[in-house]
Amino acid sequence: MWTNLKAPSLAEMEAMAHDVFERLPKRFRDLCEGVIIRVEDFPTDEVLDEMDCESEFDLLGLFQGTGLPHQSTSDVARLPNMVWLYRRPILDYWAGHEETLGNVVRHVLVHEIGHHFGLSDDDITEIEAGAE
Repeated sequence: MWTNLKAPSLAEMEAMAHDVFERLPKRFRDLCEGVIIRVEDFPTDEVLDEMDCESEFDLLGLFQGTGLPHQSTSDVARLPNMVWLYRRPILDYWAGHEETLGNVVRHVLVHEIGHHFGLSDDDITEIEAGAE
């Protein structure tokens, strides 16, 4: 019954993101070894400034770290790569589109993992267009 439904909490959306990740092909997941997936309500003010966002709702997700093509075995110890999903902007996007929440989370997660692989936004858009 729709009257009993509520927006997922941070923990529930993070569990959803991890479930989506576990359903991705094993070869894909293997290349993401060590990548941490986190969910927050909104990006930080520093991230919003860095990404030139006009609103806290402009960014659904973010990859932070060094993409696979730029990593080297001679790298000094570095922070782990992270994929951030932003719950409130994702819920706002979901409310305005005819997609399931799971599909929106999957799209954002795969998009950000694409950056881990070294792909640009344009590369990812081209790949997605070819898959439709």
